[in-house]
Amino acid sequence: MFEGIITPIVTPIKRDTAESLNLAAMEQLVNHLIKKGVSGIFPLGSNGEFHVLDNQEKMAFAKAVIDHVNGRVPVYVGTGACSTKETIQLSKQAESLGADALSVITPYFLRPTDEELIQHYIQVAESVKIPIILYNIPKATGMNISASVLKTLTKVENICGIKDSSGDLANLKSYIEAAEGTKIKVLVGSDSKILAGYQMGATGAIAGTSNLITETLVGLDRAYRAGNLEEAQKLQQDIEELRNVLPMGTVPSILKQAVEMAGIAEVGPARKPVQEPNTQVESKVKKMLAYYYL
Repeated sequence: MFEGIITPIVTPIKRDTAESLNLAAMEQLVNHLIKKGVSGIFPLGSNGEFHVLDNQEKMAFAKAVIDHVNGRVPVYVGTGACSTKETIQLSKQAESLGADALSVITPYFLRPTDEELIQHYIQVAESVKIPIILYNIPKATGMNISASVLKTLTKVENICGIKDSSGDLANLKSYIEAAEGTKIKVLVGSDSKILAGYQMGATGAIAGTSNLITETLVGLDRAYRAGNLEEAQKLQQDIEELRNVLPMGTVPSILKQAVEMAGIAEVGPARKPVQEPNTQVESKVKKMLAYYYL
């Protein structure tokens, strides 16, 4: 676990008035990703729109993913919430459903002190037996997990990793240094920094772009591990063609549209208030897809 390319899957949603979950499309997407060689499936991450799903939907979706994956690869379930109480409730439920590990984002909207954050993670970790990955994404939460907080949390038995989506290589390096000599694995959460992170000592990546360009991401990982740096560099650069269009819509609208247009699975739109891309953006998505699929 905690190595290779882990896909934080988009959550397929039907184009109905209830914006209901499309579990058949989830199965199609998961089968595609596992066939292409990903090392793990991660439901309820940022690209999975965890923030707009209610808790009943979250656990129903997590259960469906765990059951369908059926042990083929590890399943990492996102269970973070603003309160310690709710995070513990979701974490216990995910564990009972058979999750292999949990990803716990820092509380968002509020900004806890370092000590509050440490106690939050300790209490969540003590509530379950399975491994926990800390999830750092300051652009969305308004706070950055410090290396000193990580160093303190290395002593907690089942805190086993951290995903860094800060995009800051100095921050990533500080985590790798804090984790040195411990059980903690550092995972890259910024798709443009995967190779640089690997070269610093990261063990894997949780990469949203792998929903669509799976072969590119898995190929990058395999090329680096095989010592083929030139190929890894080329594949790292290839990710930029997709990354250049992603900012044209609110996350994850462009990624979901591209997954559909590529014929991978009918993952549907993002939940409102996020709108589907307009025709002008759609033409740019088509051009991007031609780069990878023609």
